[in-house]
Amino acid sequence: MAVLGPHLTIDGYDCPRSKLEDFELIYRVLDEFPARIGLSKIMPPYVFRYSGKIPEKWGLSGFVLIGESHMSIHTFPEAKFLSVDIFTCIQFNPEEAASFIQKAFGIKRIEMNILKRGRD
Repeated sequence: MAVLGPHLTIDGYDCPRSKLEDFELIYRVLDEFPARIGLSKIMPPYVFRYSGKIPEKWGLSGFVLIGESHMSIHTFPEAKFLSVDIFTCIQFNPEEAASFIQKAFGIKRIEMNILKRGRD
């Protein structure tokens, strides 16, 4: 059965709040990380601060379009939590990707899931 590609989700718990509030860190990860795992960035990253209806759920979100699909990072500093999505139409090493993200954000506990997208 052919599969379009993997969709890696990473949930990071007990992250240092300072890293989750660091606009430049998120930009730099999205700017440099695609090439580290063999992907082609096709636009500069876009990072912004989000403040919604629930004040304590504020955070930073970033997105980068890659030729093979996209990568996103969402941080929740009050909860010391972040979520990362990497969806591609080519194979990459998910363990290497998760290790890089874990080190970059100082994640103490990590949860990783891999979905196989486009099965049909």
